[in-house]
Amino acid sequence: MQNNSLPPSPHGSSRDLMRRPLDFFLTISRTYGDIVCYRPAPEPAYLVNHPDYIRHVLVDNYKNYSKETYINQMFKKVVADGLLVSEGETWRRQRRMMQPAFHQQRIAGLSELVVAETYKMLEKWSAQEGEPVDISREMSVLTLSIITKALFGVDIGSHAAAVGQAVNLGGDLLEKPRHPRFQKALETVEEVVQHIITERRKTGKDTGDLLSMLLDAQDEETGATMDDRQLRHQVVTLLLAGYETTANALTWTWYLLAQHPEVADKVREEVDRELKGCRPTYTDLVRLPYTLQVFQEGMRLYPSAWILGRKALHDDEIGGYPVAAGTIVAISPYTMHRHPGYWENPDDFDPDRFSPERSAGRHRFAYLPFGAGPRQCIGNRFALMEAHLIIAAVSQRYRMELLPGQDIHPQPIFILRPDREIWMKLQS
Repeated sequence: MQNNSLPPSPHGSSRDLMRRPLDFFLTISRTYGDIVCYRPAPEPAYLVNHPDYIRHVLVDNYKNYSKETYINQMFKKVVADGLLVSEGETWRRQRRMMQPAFHQQRIAGLSELVVAETYKMLEKWSAQEGEPVDISREMSVLTLSIITKALFGVDIGSHAAAVGQAVNLGGDLLEKPRHPRFQKALETVEEVVQHIITERRKTGKDTGDLLSMLLDAQDEETGATMDDRQLRHQVVTLLLAGYETTANALTWTWYLLAQHPEVADKVREEVDRELKGCRPTYTDLVRLPYTLQVFQEGMRLYPSAWILGRKALHDDEIGGYPVAAGTIVAISPYTMHRHPGYWENPDDFDPDRFSPERSAGRHRFAYLPFGAGPRQCIGNRFALMEAHLIIAAVSQRYRMELLPGQDIHPQPIFILRPDREIWMKLQS
């Protein structure tokens, strides 16, 4: 029988939510249970932290839950109205159009590009032997270079660092869209994206990449093609979603490996044993399972998409509680990934928890670094392949040592990233 009352609700929680959202969601889920009403008015907001409830929202009844929450609306209005935040038939059409660019065969074909770009970075590191590196910046430049070449067939070269800095600043100031620094950051990204589109239109060459598909795409009903504005929105969306999330996941992985040298040793032992000094290839990945487990565990502890928001379109019920139309439903992978009912010693860094033996029987919706359901990240397989190869290639050459005196904390803005630079010493 349906309960007509709201789920349990903490009192006086709004300040904690704004100041320390990660701690806030962890605390209320462990104190009040797997469904909590954390904002009773004016629009109620629920945190759901049970795999069955998450499946209900993201899969079983996903058509009732829109992505038109405040932060997504803000992104759509001031950054880009692309695949990430589109809805309904517009989203379905965009997804169908882009899906071929992410098929397994094409992803496999991009593996050589990933390795080549990684080795360029390693050669640069070798030339500055002994100098510490900001690993967050290095991963940003690397993954930005990879994504622009893989999806758009271009090398933005010297623009990579500027675009990376602009994206980071944009994330900081997303809720202040009129701030001059935000406007400048957005302008930097859009200038680079427009340059990519203009150059491709000039050549008219079909390179088989995602940009070619977008340029050739036609509306099924009108036959119209995308104008530059529509193209720019899609390219900006995929650029932001496709590089910063992976860069941050890799940054957190190196941070964790630096704190757990015994795990770093196991990665290097696996890589040395299986690759015997050769460059990693796509076909090698199946022989490097522990290396992938390390990345999976890094994403468990520090998921880039730390919060997923949905808005109920019609009345519903979750966990026996009523969900009125207009209710915001929050799903926090950061919180779900630390649920003691599904993860043993959830705060520990333990890559072996992703071994086949220990993964068997785990609820599918207890782990969602890429979301889940029809709106799961379109580039999830590419991101896994990319990170797997990067970790293997870097681990052949170096072990990361965290420089002393750094107090690093996760910063939950649009994505979950470190709150400052992370300086590492490279040990051969």
